[in-house]
Amino acid sequence: MNITVLGAGSWGTALARLLYDNGHRVTLQSWQRSHVAEMLQDRENRQFLPGVALPEGLRITADPAAAGQGELVVFSVPSPALDSVAQQARPYVRPDAILVSTAKGLYQPPEGGEMLRLSQVLRRALPGRHCVALSGPSHAEEVGRELLTAVTVAGDDPPILKLVQEAFSNDYFRVYTNNDLVGVEVGAAVKNIIALGSGILTGLGQGDNARAALMTRGLAEITRLGVAMGAEEATFAGLAGIGDLIVTCTSENSRNFRAGREIGRGRPVMEVIEHMGMVVEGVYAAECVRQLAGRYGVEMPISAQIYSVLYENADPGQAMRSLMLRERKEER
Repeated sequence: MNITVLGAGSWGTALARLLYDNGHRVTLQSWQRSHVAEMLQDRENRQFLPGVALPEGLRITADPAAAGQGELVVFSVPSPALDSVAQQARPYVRPDAILVSTAKGLYQPPEGGEMLRLSQVLRRALPGRHCVALSGPSHAEEVGRELLTAVTVAGDDPPILKLVQEAFSNDYFRVYTNNDLVGVEVGAAVKNIIALGSGILTGLGQGDNARAALMTRGLAEITRLGVAMGAEEATFAGLAGIGDLIVTCTSENSRNFRAGREIGRGRPVMEVIEHMGMVVEGVYAAECVRQLAGRYGVEMPISAQIYSVLYENADPGQAMRSLMLRERKEER
């Protein structure tokens, strides 16, 4: 199969290498010509995925027309950039191409209007194509090292899901199928907010008890919002729910966790975000989820406190303590 991966960050690079190793003809496209030149010279993405060799047969280019070569077009760009990348690819993407969304976030159109899930962004920009979402507990650093990983691919067309499942699966990367696209995308986006909170607690010197409580109650928030948006509750007990939540809230590979930890240690939010060097999806998701929670009438106290730290200059310690002092209630 001919596959194009748009976006040469850590995840796009790891997936391009995986797909090439699976026997596909793969093109990895980056918009930065200097970045492409470095990868071609080094056969390594030292900027985003150092230490992982890129096979000689893996094509690397800055040409946007590369999108037209893919029977499968994999979008591996941060959520704020997804619409512009899809618009740039639009003149080239085949009418019968299958689109695979791999980012974990939500999108607020700059012109205003309703918040969009990422598959909705792709379907709006590239109408008429099949679109699926690949998600789950999957750090690029580990996939690049061929460590065992399990994810899910979600969509509404079983034959398309099966095709994508077969394209990505191998002996270290197991792909399940899921027909709950809404739930998978909501879980993928909102867990990043909870991961910021987990990092904040760590930076404040709190322990495992606090983080376990935050993750558990955070999962309750994710589930409430997802169900209100039309998702299936069971999805959040799976790879795109609790699975991704665990890995993102506990791992040094998680940008959201690391950013939250620095914020908990007292560093200014904007300084932390700029220092990360890559998009911290939870920062964007926090603003989107605040609006979605209001629209659907869903109570999300953890997400609200993280928003207050990020956007209202709230003290991280006080924000976390305020969650402990909320009205006492039954666990539901």
